[in-house]
Formats: sequence, C-alpha cells, structure tokens
Amino acid sequence: MTFAFIIMGDFDPRQDRAAIHGGSARMVGVADLEQACEAARELCAAGVECIELCGAFGEEGARRVIEATGGKVPVGYVTHLPQQDALYASVFGH
Repeated sequence: MTFAFIIMGDFDPRQDRAAIHGGSARMVGVADLEQACEAARELCAAGVECIELCGAFGEEGARRVIEATGGKVPVGYVTHLPQQDALYASVFGH
C-alpha cells in the first residue's frame, strides 16, 4: 500500500516533500487548505491509496480533502485527547 501524510504550516509543497520505503510512504508540506487539496489530487492520481492529514486540518479540512479526491481514497486526520487541549494550545497558539 502507498500512503501519504500531508502537514500544514510554513511549507512550499513544490519543495517540502519526502518519501521513504521506496516511495510507498510520502510526506507533503502545504501552507493552506487549497494547496492541500491540490496535493491530495496529485497524490491520488499518482496511485496513493490512503491520505492522512495533520491535526491542523480538523474535520472540515478533512472533508474538503475528501471532496478534492472525489472520495477515491480514504482520508483521515490526526487528533488528540481533550485532556491535552491546553498543552496543544500553548504549543500551536490556538
């Protein structure tokens, strides 16, 4: 199986890419949701079978990426336990 992890932050998706395990695991950094949707379409077209998103996307961002891929691959997003909300807010400024 080939899968990808998309992370959002101060990234340029043309440069901020990596692959391991012969390309079966990929990572793409994007700056915003629009870039994420474009990256997801490209990954899907390249044969990626599953996409995971960092927690910055949240449920709505995950829905947008699912829509961008036409629902052709499973898309998940990282979350954390509620008891760590304050810690996440202190690290990420939310």
